[in-house]
Amino acid sequence: MDHTEFVETVREDNRTPLSRLGSSKALYADTDGEMDDESVLTAAGARAHHAAGTFADWADDEDDEGAAELFATAAETERDHAETVADELGSDDFGGVPAVQDHLRAVQGTVERLGAFVGWALAAGNNADQVVGYFVGQASPMTASTFRDVGSDYDDHVEAAGAVLDAVCDGDGDWDQAVAAATATVEADYDAYFGTLESLGVNPKPVC
Repeated sequence: MDHTEFVETVREDNRTPLSRLGSSKALYADTDGEMDDESVLTAAGARAHHAAGTFADWADDEDDEGAAELFATAAETERDHAETVADELGSDDFGGVPAVQDHLRAVQGTVERLGAFVGWALAAGNNADQVVGYFVGQASPMTASTFRDVGSDYDDHVEAAGAVLDAVCDGDGDWDQAVAAATATVEADYDAYFGTLESLGVNPKPVC
């Protein structure tokens, strides 16, 4: 396996949860049903702010140079995202840690963290797309454009992590661990989405 096949496998294995995490219901869950500008921005800020903290800690803890550099760069990027949101919001009070970050902070091992990072980035990119859609709908093109730029960073994260995985994975066992870690991370994000919508009395599954 190489990083291209790895990402394809993660996407395919998690097609349903990633699709639902890229739906408008995911944004509704992120804001606890409060679909207004302040709530959407606060939720986006929380995701970025707490991701920055997670990846900064990973960078400090990492022995592999390539992985450490990846995590440090991601932490800086997420800090920039949080600052961008704070400027839009007029506040950097983003609230509690998202469930997916609680999950990530328990992940150990270089291969596992790299896999988990890819799972996080795939879901986060879908989330950013929903924020773009929200602000397009609110006739706020400049804010929507800002989040388009944010979304492109997640594509870069996936590509950069793939290159590091190519360097550190030694055989199918490592790749399998990376896939499992990515899937577990997507599932952690999805489980929080599912549970929040159920608590709000909303069917998490699409109605056909």
